[in-house]
Parts: sequence; C-alpha cells; structure tokens
Amino acid sequence: MVPDKSYSEIVRIVQSARERAYYKVNEELINMYLQIGKYVSENSRDAAYGDGYVDGLADFFAKNYPELKGFTRRGLYRMRQFYEFYGNDEKVSAVMTQLSRKIGKDSIVSPVVTQLSQQNGEDSKVSPPVTQLEQETGKDEKVSTLLSQVSWTNHIKIMSSCKSAEERYFYIALCAKERYSKRELARQIDSAYYERFMLSQKPTTPAIAEAKRSTSNVFLDTYTLEFLDLPEAVSEKDLQQSVIRNFKNFILEIGKDFSFVGEEYRLQVGGHDYYIDLLFYHRGLSCLVAFELKIDEFKPEYVGKMNLYLEALDREVKKPNENPSVGVILCAKKDDEVVEYALSRALSPTMVSEYKLKLIDKNILQKKLKEYVELAENNE
Repeated sequence: MVPDKSYSEIVRIVQSARERAYYKVNEELINMYLQIGKYVSENSRDAAYGDGYVDGLADFFAKNYPELKGFTRRGLYRMRQFYEFYGNDEKVSAVMTQLSRKIGKDSIVSPVVTQLSQQNGEDSKVSPPVTQLEQETGKDEKVSTLLSQVSWTNHIKIMSSCKSAEERYFYIALCAKERYSKRELARQIDSAYYERFMLSQKPTTPAIAEAKRSTSNVFLDTYTLEFLDLPEAVSEKDLQQSVIRNFKNFILEIGKDFSFVGEEYRLQVGGHDYYIDLLFYHRGLSCLVAFELKIDEFKPEYVGKMNLYLEALDREVKKPNENPSVGVILCAKKDDEVVEYALSRALSPTMVSEYKLKLIDKNILQKKLKEYVELAENNE
C-alpha cells in the first residue's frame, strides 16, 4: 500500500502547477488589456475620432468576432482607463514613492509597494525582486509587474471604487500580497480598510508609537467585525464564540499572515491555570500573538494580565528561532491617554485596538483622513 503522504505530495504538485498556470495566463491577459488600452487611448484622443472610435471598435468586434468576450463599449473604456491609470511609468513611480513615505517602511504592504515602485521607477538600480510564487518554485524568470499579479475582475473593482491613485495602489499591493478573491476585496473596500489603515499610521504618543514600531505596524487602531452580526450588548464568551464561527472573515480582517493556534489556550503558571482567548502565529513577525477580547472600554489592568500571558508564552511555548510574543487587547472602546499611561512601562509588545460591530461610515473616515493629510502637509 502506497503511503498517504505520497498522495498529498502529488496533489501539492498539481495545485502548484495550476497556480503557476493561472498566474501566467493572468499576466498575459493584463498585459494584453494594457496594450489595447494604450491603443484605444491614443486613437480616441484624435479629434477626428473621439469617443466615436471606441463605439466603432466595439461594433467591429461585435460583428466580426462575437465569440470574443469583453470587447464591448464598456469593456474598451475600462481598458483605456486601465492604461491611463497605470501606463505612465513616471506617474506610477511618483505615486508609489509618495505612498511608501506615508505608510512607512515597516508597513504590512510596504514591501509590495516598494516592489511596484522599483519596477516602474526609471532610476531604480535594484534588480526586480522575485514574487512569492517564484520564490516557492525556485524560478529565476523575470518578474511581471505587480499589476499582472491582480485579476482583471479585481482591477475593475479597484478602478470603480477608489477615488485616489494612492488608494488604488494600496489595494493593488494588498491584493498581490493577500491574494484576495473578488468578494474579499469588495469587503475590504466597503469596510474602508484603506482609510482605517492610513489613520493607524498617524503620529501618536511615545508608548503607542513604540508598540506599533515593535510590531511592524501590522495591527490597526480599529477593526470592523460587522460579520459577527451581534447586538451591541454581548458577553465576552458570546464574542469569542462568534469570532470562531466566523473565522474566515476574522482572518480576512486581521490579515492572512495569521495562523490559528487555539482558543482558550491554557497556560500554567505556578499552581494556576490561565486561558488566552485566541492564540495565533504570525508568519511575517515570526512570533506568537495572543488576542484578548473585551466587551467594555480598555482598563489599565488588562495590560498586566497580558504581560503575564506573554511572559508565559515566551518561557514555555515560544521556540528558540521565534521572536518574542506579541499581545493584542481588542476592546469595544479605548482612551488613547489611558492606553499611553498603561503601555509606558509594559514589559512586552502589546497593542490596544478598538472593534466595531457595524461598518463605519466611509465618508466619515475619508473626511478624517483628509484632515490628517492636510495637517501633516502643513506641518512639513
């Protein structure tokens, strides 16, 4: 009897080949749309043609090549828009440099943003980095641009939903890193993930800034957990169990680099047992991450308890090659001044974040972000 392990290895080979084939096909498709978009953009600028050129081209495809999908008037306009958004290397480089500066070098999307900036910058002397897929398969092939690592469906969603070039590039980088499906990307845009992420980068008090620095800005100030479908008044047990039931959506919100270790994870200290609500391992940080869920406003004593958990994890659970454990206290509300005092002498990296059980009004977040950007620019 052949061992089951050999079967799983064959499945892995098949899945890996399919994934490479998908990304190669998508790369060719995106490059084709970019070239067609350039052609349509340049010809429709001519006063003799104008928008009539797009209409004539759409009619031509409908009459002569009805089997080719996507070459309708709307489809051709999207290709033109795609080229006009991303076809100018200098424009792309300038926007990406600006975005890189705003999100900081330790940001969760910074490596991908930098990759796109390098690929499109004229003066970059850094050889293009390999993609994650190529690293896994050991290929030395030339890297396609970041644009081709995102599906056309997701590009359409980004172009139609994002108001600024920076927001578009942010979601492109996030899609390439997290490999979002259409539904996952739509959820992140609808929940104003870009605005929440950018607001989490704003300058803050020293203790909070140090906590963010030590955790590489992986965590947001505010998490939206609307998918839990809970009333405002719930018990901590209800909150925890609802997170477990909606685990896929919870991982999408906190980031796909998190791997689940356990719920009510038991730690023994002396003669006492303690239980961590949710324990994860974060691949990017190479450390254990303890989540404590609180249904009320942040209290300073929560930090003391988290310090105990993190010390126990580091002594008893952490492997020698891993980094010190990190704690996240997820509360219904928080006062930043109280958080600053509580964290100023914390023994271990701990983040305090709020959660909302309903989607935050995106217009409010956009207004806050605009005010923050204007204030930052005036202080430069």
